[in-house]
Amino acid sequence: MKYSRLGSSPLEVSRICLGSMTWGVQNNQHDADEQINYALSRGINFIDTAEMYAVPPSPDTYGKTEAIIGNWLKRHQEKREKLVVATKIAGAGLPWIREGNAITGKAVIQAVDDSLARLNTDYIDLYQLHWPNRTSPHFGKQWPGMLPLTALNSDEEREGMLDILEGLATCIQAGKINHWGLSDDTPWGIHTYLNLAKQHNLPKPVSIQNEFSLLHAKDWPYLIESCVNEDIAYLPWSPLASGMLSGKYLGGARPEGSRWTLVQRQGLFRDTQLAQEAVAKYVDIANEFNMTSAQLALAWCNQVDGVTSTIIGATTMAQLKENIHAFETPLCAEALAEIDTVFKAYPAPF
Repeated sequence: MKYSRLGSSPLEVSRICLGSMTWGVQNNQHDADEQINYALSRGINFIDTAEMYAVPPSPDTYGKTEAIIGNWLKRHQEKREKLVVATKIAGAGLPWIREGNAITGKAVIQAVDDSLARLNTDYIDLYQLHWPNRTSPHFGKQWPGMLPLTALNSDEEREGMLDILEGLATCIQAGKINHWGLSDDTPWGIHTYLNLAKQHNLPKPVSIQNEFSLLHAKDWPYLIESCVNEDIAYLPWSPLASGMLSGKYLGGARPEGSRWTLVQRQGLFRDTQLAQEAVAKYVDIANEFNMTSAQLALAWCNQVDGVTSTIIGATTMAQLKENIHAFETPLCAEALAEIDTVFKAYPAPF
């Protein structure tokens, strides 16, 4: 296993981060235990979760994934210091989480305490803002004209961001979290937090996790350039585009128990005709080079300059092993050239 430094923090994290959002709906405690144990045996030391999980989110599943990880940690306390545990505070919009209210410094302090209790740990290595209070161009909202950008009151937004920073600083000073990061944010969000942190002598973000894959690479190169030059770790989530790049949803297929058979909060916005065409071509390339299309997509993501650690998820051990294997063999120049041809033909298929 190879490791990279987590932004400006001293932490060294595996190039693979074990995602956990299916634990509590598609996977149970036994499944999660098996996945964690196997991941550790392969050198993975980085686990990502969130208070909102399991997914699909609901009042019944809220906090379940953290509790599952906490059950494992309680039984393996000797391994806690070997792990980098990351979790997230949910943003506005879910009425069963703080009545759907926006993130505030006070909410951060309370949410950290709640996550610590569920995780059965005294500290969180990386605490992340799951999404910003303002509407950001993520989850299918990246197209021109979808967001009223000039309607934002930037002064009010900065005031709220400073309040959040102060809440994070309180938790860091108390030893409850070691570092903090962003999620589903933008270059403006990154640089505003960096400026506020510098102006007020507060902790700066060390990472950001955004959706990133062969089908959704809008962060490349502009946001990733910011990350590289500001020493912020870039952590892709959904590198398989919600499983689409595995090829299992081609032609409208819906394998039993797969994620796309479950309720989708924003609908299946990734399932477009262009995305279907692109995936079919990536499957052909993967077959040509004797790998699965999921492995092709993960290996591609891993080789992107500026990527720190890729967040993978699996509902079966077979999927987990397949995904981990993708990081063991770099893509050859010929495969990368063929991928590049398709990528340029389908740069933004959903």
